[in-house]
Amino acid sequence: MDIGNTSLVTEFILVGLTKFSEIQMPLFFLFLGIYIVTVAGNLGFVTLIRVNSHLHAPMYYFLFNLSFIDLCYCSVITPKLLINFVSKMNTISYAGCMTQLFFYCFFVSAECYVLTVMAYDRYVAICKPLLYTVVMSPNVCHLLVLTVYVGAFIGAWAHTGCMLRLTFCDANTINHYMCDILPLLELSCTSTHINELVVLVVVGFDVGVPSLTIIISYAFILSSIFRIRSTEGRSKAFSTCSSHVIVVSVFFGSGAFMYLHPSSVLSMDQGKVSTVFYTIVVPMLNPLIYSFRNKEVKVALKKILSRKTFS
Repeated sequence: MDIGNTSLVTEFILVGLTKFSEIQMPLFFLFLGIYIVTVAGNLGFVTLIRVNSHLHAPMYYFLFNLSFIDLCYCSVITPKLLINFVSKMNTISYAGCMTQLFFYCFFVSAECYVLTVMAYDRYVAICKPLLYTVVMSPNVCHLLVLTVYVGAFIGAWAHTGCMLRLTFCDANTINHYMCDILPLLELSCTSTHINELVVLVVVGFDVGVPSLTIIISYAFILSSIFRIRSTEGRSKAFSTCSSHVIVVSVFFGSGAFMYLHPSSVLSMDQGKVSTVFYTIVVPMLNPLIYSFRNKEVKVALKKILSRKTFS
């Protein structure tokens, strides 16, 4: 990716999450704790799936990729945010800003798609259990994951490529804690109409298509659940679905709230709070909701811990 530019700006200043100095250190320790939990949880789950053969099923293959995405995702954003809390002026070079923007867009798009694939996986498992091993074969799983990353790359390149065509003159202060699309568009001294159109189309696709797919999948899932005679079976299925729906709602809802509003309607301060949910909170919640509440994961984890205890 060519990140050479014709802009007069060579670096940007990141304002950060808040301007109130008295809460900078408490926020630093809060987000440092969240980052440690996020890295430990996702890295632990990735390692657990790799070393345990009982977790080499399609569902855990997708969860493996979700944890990998979240691990990379939070590492693109959080370290720079933490630096902002402890430094007087947090700067980032033009090349560094465009690089952060690309990987941020890449991983957020990948998260959208992998959550959609996971919903489809649950649909096949609950609605077509006898065909599950055939429909979700290893080749199909690999193809779905490849589609996730290819689609994410196309979306990230579309956003970053359009941003590279803009010229930034004198203004170089980004009213955000990261290099996000809308704050950067505010600084451009050239027309941003094409960029805004790309945001509406790409984000609309990244949110609309996965949301529609998830809604349709869960409509069939709920229909199948209501036909289950066992109360315990229905309760277990509802519990699994509700956890996924909560994370999907927070992730897609905050993303849509941030990007599918005209810039005149949504202030950047509101945008910062919204962005925190799907860039920092959701990656921390995912391993807790999808992994450590799962009985098979708990059993695998206990086996590994018992081996280390007696070794």
